[in-house]
Amino acid sequence: MPQIKLIRAYDQAAVKRASGYKILVDRLWPRGLAKADLPYQWWLKELAPSSELRKWFNHQDERYPEFKQRYLAEIAANPLSAAVLDFISLCLQSEDVILIYGAKNEQHNQAVVLKAWLEQKLE
Repeated sequence: MPQIKLIRAYDQAAVKRASGYKILVDRLWPRGLAKADLPYQWWLKELAPSSELRKWFNHQDERYPEFKQRYLAEIAANPLSAAVLDFISLCLQSEDVILIYGAKNEQHNQAVVLKAWLEQKLE
C-alpha cells in the first residue's frame, strides 16, 4: 500500500532512488543545491511554514512543540489545504508520496508535522 515518506533534500542518492511522487515542502530552496540536482514534481512552498514562523522557530528544538501547534494552525487556515489533501490522496491510490525537506534535524521539522497532518486527515 502506498504511503507518505520523508527524505532530506541533501540525501540526493535517496531522493533519486525513491519511487513515488516527490514534493519539496520547504518555502525556500535548499541552500547549496542546484535545482537540476534535486528531482521533484512539485514545490509546495504555499503550504510551508510562513517566513515569520520559520524565522521564529530557527530549528531550536525547545521551540518545536509550539512550532508544531503554530504550523498546524497555519495549515488549517490555508485555503489550499483541502486541495493539497485531495491531490495527495489521489496520488496515494497508485504511488508513494515523498515529502522532501532541507532541515538537518530529521525529527523536528515542518515535513514531520505536515506528514502527520496528512496521515491524520487521510485516515
